[in-house]
Amino acid sequence: MNGTTEAPAGSENRAARLVTEGMEPRNVIILVSLGVGLAQHDALAGVLWAVEAIVFAAVIPMAYIKYGMRTGKWADRHVGQVQRRKLLIPVIMASVATGIAGMLVFHAPRAMVALVFAMLATLAVLQVPTAVWTWKISVHTAVAGGALAILALTWNPYVWFASPLVAVIAWSRISLRDHTLAQTLAGAAAGIISAGLVFAALTR
Repeated sequence: MNGTTEAPAGSENRAARLVTEGMEPRNVIILVSLGVGLAQHDALAGVLWAVEAIVFAAVIPMAYIKYGMRTGKWADRHVGQVQRRKLLIPVIMASVATGIAGMLVFHAPRAMVALVFAMLATLAVLQVPTAVWTWKISVHTAVAGGALAILALTWNPYVWFASPLVAVIAWSRISLRDHTLAQTLAGAAAGIISAGLVFAALTR
């Protein structure tokens, strides 16, 4: 990682680890997918489409990441090595794109399609600094920021009062020496802007 490799000790380290693990992208994707699904006119159908989104945007990518851990491609499920992320992000994008194709074929609600398109757009934006500049932008804060933007557009602007959660996630990533402040801020901005704009445009 860029910068020092020393990790904090004691209670701060434990707290940071709990936040990082509890608010990892997979979990946030599950929450935002269910949140958008429950907002649909037919909530039950919306939740079923949310499950489809979760499978292609969270379950399959995590299965691939765990496969990579078993075969030695990367050391942990957060894939700290930026060179490995160059290879990982396109695989996740392919999985998400497959999920979109299924939604289009079977006529999913517009908001559910927009949700997964927003995820794909965010991944595409994250791939640029990763592949072009070999810069380890934060996926944790990008997914969290994008989720807030999507839920605010889906439910109401009061969702933005949960923004401090993104700051807490950023603190955990910085505290564990996995990212710099700039990388967490850039991730949050990338997620909010890319996911928010795409979701808003496709749900008009």
